[in-house]
Amino acid sequence: MIIKFNSYKLELGINRVVRYFILADLTFLAGWGLVDPILAIFVVNKIAGATLVTVGILAAIYWIVKSAIQIPIALYLDRNQGEKDDFYAIIIGLLIASLSLFSFMAASKVSHLYLIQLIKAIAFGLYVPAWAAITSRHLDKDKVAFEWAVSSTAVGLSMGLAGLISGWLASYGFNLVFLFGGFLALASALILLLAPDLILPSQKASLSKILLKDHRPANIQK
Repeated sequence: MIIKFNSYKLELGINRVVRYFILADLTFLAGWGLVDPILAIFVVNKIAGATLVTVGILAAIYWIVKSAIQIPIALYLDRNQGEKDDFYAIIIGLLIASLSLFSFMAASKVSHLYLIQLIKAIAFGLYVPAWAAITSRHLDKDKVAFEWAVSSTAVGLSMGLAGLISGWLASYGFNLVFLFGGFLALASALILLLAPDLILPSQKASLSKILLKDHRPANIQK
């Protein structure tokens, strides 16, 4: 898409790598967008012994653990050249996050919820810095603000829609919400694994030659 303002031309195209990572991100966060609006109700109504204090502790566990681990993870990722480690951190984070979503279906004690929040925090601690690292390196030089805005807008719209749907799904059972959320997290990992030139540069390549290349654009300084 190209928009012209008199003599000024603004190209709105987004490069392929950024498109895939935005799509994966909005899919992943849509899964949590289904769960987050109804989680407190699930905890208080369905878990024996849980109170509103439990809900607060769950939030504290997530934010404290995620905040504590993501900086060391980011430093480790920055020390390694190339993008393979970033990519694997994203995939592992998505798989762990899907596990935490599915785990809600088996939760019956407050201690189970605390463990699930710990798993979620680890997943996001891996995912957030790694996703930001790869996406930042591939932003188009003259459209950095626009592409971050597209990412934020896409995530906001997907989570808003998911929040709208979550109450309706929960009316048929909380497990349905957790099931759909977990599948969305898995779908986001699949989107990246199937992305052209990321993991599978050629369908004819043998498994021994499969390699995640460093796609750092030439116009971004190292």
